[in-house]
Amino acid sequence: MAKFTVCVPGLLTTVQDRGRMGYAASGFSPSGVMDRRAFSLGNLLVGNAANAPAIEFAFAGPTLEFENDAVVAITGADFNPRLDEERAPMYQAFVVRAGQRLSMPAAERGVYGYLAIANGGVDVPRVMGSASTNLKCSLGGFEGRRFAFGDAVNFHDTTPNPYYDFGPNHYRNDPFYHFEYLTQEIRVVPGPQSDLFTSRGIDTFYKERYQVSAQTDRMGCRLDGPQIESSRGSDIISDGIALGSIQIPAQGTPIVMLADRQTTGGYAKIATVASVDIPLLVQRATKQYVRFKPVSVIEAQRLLVAERDYYRNVRANARGRLTLEMPCIEPNDHAGEPTMPPVE
Repeated sequence: MAKFTVCVPGLLTTVQDRGRMGYAASGFSPSGVMDRRAFSLGNLLVGNAANAPAIEFAFAGPTLEFENDAVVAITGADFNPRLDEERAPMYQAFVVRAGQRLSMPAAERGVYGYLAIANGGVDVPRVMGSASTNLKCSLGGFEGRRFAFGDAVNFHDTTPNPYYDFGPNHYRNDPFYHFEYLTQEIRVVPGPQSDLFTSRGIDTFYKERYQVSAQTDRMGCRLDGPQIESSRGSDIISDGIALGSIQIPAQGTPIVMLADRQTTGGYAKIATVASVDIPLLVQRATKQYVRFKPVSVIEAQRLLVAERDYYRNVRANARGRLTLEMPCIEPNDHAGEPTMPPVE
């Protein structure tokens, strides 16, 4: 078994996969990665299965010293990565040699970054079918906690790895498309309690800008801005909370529920963020702005189908010299319900 040592842990460095699904009825948060797009692309770049556990870090990343060779890819926010003293690439697979230090010092743009390691990623036990870390329950991941100084973390041996043909400097020649996290616009579908808000409240929600609060965390993105007016108050009988649900508590400003969300909640939900735009939201840093744009459920599904097709295209062309871009899907509410293919 190969391993690396944590020289600098970073601010919030944990092991995550897509999350612990199927246990919400028992009160367990799904946890999992914040930016599924960056996570998925990292695993694709190194030839992993779609749900191989990766290392997630936020704001300031870790410095890791590898005791064995590894094939890795760094995705998500630009953390200005360094391999020893040289700049390392983003959104490319490359080799880290035994004895080298890989550092991701600070996010220059965005919030969350991911380190994928070939041949299955970090080696941690699965708890209830997932490698994800739930910090509040001290469950899963690496000993149920964030990385600390001196931790020795195992990963699956990646030498030799025939999947890639590296050049003489050990880097692939062409990066895949590097997603930018600059847009303020977040697409949403109507929420299950949108009828509890006045027309003025709905207009406020869609026409005003909201600022990411310093209280934002993995549980939810709290937003500061104009209050959203309700017609009968915001309290409801508690019901289930989906990823991206936008609650409006008594103070009238939105909270978007994220990976470490509770499983039920008693505040009215005005909208739900489209799955394809969750990565854009979570990569907005404190004091940055967002705007909400309404879309139909059919359009949101079509965007998700297009994204999954894109992932398949990346995997199919992983050995080539292809630069890929996300497709632009035009709204078409007259189309039939799209078929939702499984992610491969």
